[in-house]
Amino acid sequence: MLAGEYYLANDETLVRERLECKKLLKKLNVDEYLMNDNAKTILAKLIPNAPESLYIEPPFNCDYGYNITCGENVYFNVNCVVLDVMSVTLGNNVFCGPHVQIYTATHPLDAEQRRVKENAKPVTIGDDCWIGGGSVICPGVTIGNRCVIGAGSVVTKDIPDDSLAVGNPAKVIRKLN
Repeated sequence: MLAGEYYLANDETLVRERLECKKLLKKLNVDEYLMNDNAKTILAKLIPNAPESLYIEPPFNCDYGYNITCGENVYFNVNCVVLDVMSVTLGNNVFCGPHVQIYTATHPLDAEQRRVKENAKPVTIGDDCWIGGGSVICPGVTIGNRCVIGAGSVVTKDIPDDSLAVGNPAKVIRKLN
């Protein structure tokens, strides 16, 4: 799975790990629902590859948590989803608006193969990026440093440093200073 090869999503170990993740998400999203000391303790278990400065406005959802790596000062607004079947790397000072979705999971185009197997591609977001609300970041995408992704955009291809990208599919409309 982590190598980007086809895998069985119903593998016993993967099912168990997703269940553990869901238990932590329940504690974060239902039991706490506020970013307090208890929520920070839960986040440290849920996303162990993130500094203490990670801030998430519940509710938040992910598949495993341990495949998410964050730099300093990463912020997720409400209702964000990270399908972290493979690595999701966010740099420093990355701000995600509400309803941002980051997908690494993908599926075979062949219908018979799709019934039983999945695969994934990593997502990387550079430093000092702002991902507008409702944006979708697709599998395999790299967003460069200092980028802004306009609200509602669907990012299907890499975005170079210092770019403003908007639309579906997202296109660079200008360079940023």
